[in-house]
Amino acid sequence: MNVILGILFFVLGSLAVYIFQKKKYSKTTEEDLVCEVIQKAFIREKHSDHNEHKLVKELLKSDAFIKELSLTAKFKGMVVGYILFTKVKVGNQTLLALAPLAVLPKFQKKGIGKSLVEKGHKIAKELGYKGVVVLGHPEYYKKFGYEPASKWEIKCPIEVPDEAFMAIELYPGALKEISGIVEYPKEFGIN
Repeated sequence: MNVILGILFFVLGSLAVYIFQKKKYSKTTEEDLVCEVIQKAFIREKHSDHNEHKLVKELLKSDAFIKELSLTAKFKGMVVGYILFTKVKVGNQTLLALAPLAVLPKFQKKGIGKSLVEKGHKIAKELGYKGVVVLGHPEYYKKFGYEPASKWEIKCPIEVPDEAFMAIELYPGALKEISGIVEYPKEFGIN
């Protein structure tokens, strides 16, 4: 009798663990995985409030969100990188803001960020956007052709070093007629 009870408890316990794990993992969405990548990528960043993942959650629900410009990089089925481009206004023109770009620390310096930026630029151009602004590390973004946005008299709504607020034309001359202060979506909390 004790053997039968032992087997019954083992089977019921195993079933309970299986059900718990299935519920736990079935509730994990791509958004959750992306947020985890963002948190891990920015954990040691000194110029961060460490809330980039919360910003992304809000932007994904906003009018500024463009599904085609929310891109993930995967390695063996695991999300290892993420980039998001959202709509911003400069005067009466709509440009894009790149924020954030995140790659898991152990996958950095392997070309994943570069691949995400280049793919995002290509899709943005195909969708008809003229340019992108970014607030970030100048030495990194210069590699993709970003230059200080002040070149086009495009200004950040907050005070930042000129070299840290950059823009790129998605085709030659695209930003020639655009100037003014960037109006970010309200989710950024900086206007």
